Amino acid sequence: MLKVFQKWMDGLFGDEEAVLLLLIILVTLTLIVGLSDILAPVITSVVLAYLLDGLIEKLKSWGLRPGFALALSFSLFVAGCAALMLVVMPMVWKQAVSLFQELPNMVAKAQELLGELHQRYPDILTADQFNGIVTTATNEMAAMGQFLLSFSLANLLNLAALAVYAILVPILIFFMLKDKRQILSWFASFLPASRPMMHRIWQEMDEQVANYIRGKVIEILVVGVFTYIAFALMGLQYAALLALLVGLSVLIPYIGAAVVTLPVAVIAYMQWGPTNEFFWLMTVYLIIQAIDGNVLVPLLFSEAVNLHPVAIILAVLVFGSFWGLWGVFFAIPLATLVKALINAWPSAKELPAQPNL
Repeated sequence: MLKVFQKWMDGLFGDEEAVLLLLIILVTLTLIVGLSDILAPVITSVVLAYLLDGLIEKLKSWGLRPGFALALSFSLFVAGCAALMLVVMPMVWKQAVSLFQELPNMVAKAQELLGELHQRYPDILTADQFNGIVTTATNEMAAMGQFLLSFSLANLLNLAALAVYAILVPILIFFMLKDKRQILSWFASFLPASRPMMHRIWQEMDEQVANYIRGKVIEILVVGVFTYIAFALMGLQYAALLALLVGLSVLIPYIGAAVVTLPVAVIAYMQWGPTNEFFWLMTVYLIIQAIDGNVLVPLLFSEAVNLHPVAIILAVLVFGSFWGLWGVFFAIPLATLVKALINAWPSAKELPAQPNL
């Protein structure tokens, strides 16, 4: 029994490079999870640097000098952030405040609808069920109000930290792009000189993570912008807020689209009721989701994601529970890393034969 166990352990951990790589990954993930609040600006900078690096390489392929390509890409990034903070976010915040003020009226309207349903179909919705739904809705409204109040106070207390991050993140992004080779060489100096498996996995993951981040940002922008245009043209209230939610929902594969459908349907129904406008809007919304899932995702992630849907959902649940929003965002790259590590891990047949003792 001991010989079988020893042979199995030798097959898994007989290669020093493989063990070192596994140790590096475990230590890195432990530090990220344990120090996520402190490392948040660094992680954000890495994600945005990956995004801008693709733009820089594209500009260089068009004949621009590296320095000018860097300056142009960084200027576009700063301009995009300014537009987001000065145009998009105030609009979204104004609509969010308006929606919160309108919630009591929406709940009262929902109670009237439930009351009519109870009167028409007393066997389907009993008095106890009706009272239970009303009580639950009232409690949820009170809890939501307390949450928004505490959230606002927490944001006021963290304004100084947000201001520091607003200055620190662009600086980190600039130097990560400018000194990319020096930073990578410095990290590589701590690794063994001969590392074929690490090099193979790094090349695969570097390309896939870059493609995934760029594709995901493009997907968020395309889905959010087209959703806002459709909602605004159809006259839906809170179009910017709902479009932001729909755009961000693509961060969570499969689950996000299903969850964000509820607020879209509820707000549309409260505005129009069971009319043609409501059904047309839901049809347009479902068309956008279908185009995203069947056209946009395969086009953007055909090479970056090669995982089974079950593996993607498990990765979202596991890494999201450990690392929150960042875990959800990086669930697919992390699952791809696990897959690449398993594929590159040397089997017992690949290891050199051990002398008999």
